[in-house]
Order: sequence, then structure tokens, then C-alpha cells
Amino acid sequence: RESQVELREHIDSLATELCRINEDQKVALDLDPYVKKLLNARRRVVLVNNILQNAQERLRRLNHSVAKETVRRRAMLEAGGY
Repeated sequence: RESQVELREHIDSLATELCRINEDQKVALDLDPYVKKLLNARRRVVLVNNILQNAQERLRRLNHSVAKETVRRRAMLEAGGY
């Protein structure tokens, strides 16, 4: 997730820089297609990051449930004298 956030920040920075370069150029360069590609890449990075966050949260909840069940079963075995 951290690398996804870092990549998103780099994409934002690059898109901003391209816009600034485009405004500063005396010769009109059409950088808009590149900015759009960067923004599309950023959108995909955000989507992947959201997927990773959701998967991590589901794994955390599953791990918690497994730990809780393990404690419950261990208590049952100990109470039963096994």
C-alpha cells in the first residue's frame, strides 16, 4: 500500500510539472494527452490501492476470527480435561 501511495504522489507531481512546463513554453507543446495518461494511471493506482486496503482489512478480520476460535477451542479442550 505504501508503494501505491508513493506512486500516486509521484504521478501527481509529474502531472503538475507537465502542466507547469506546458504553461511556461513559448512554443505550444500539446502535453495534454500525456497529462491525461498520467491521470488515468493515477486512477488505476488508486483503484489498486483500494483493492489492497479492502483485502488487507478482510485478512485482518479473518485472522482475528481464527485467533478467537482458537482460544475458544483451546478453552473447551482444557475444560474437558483432554
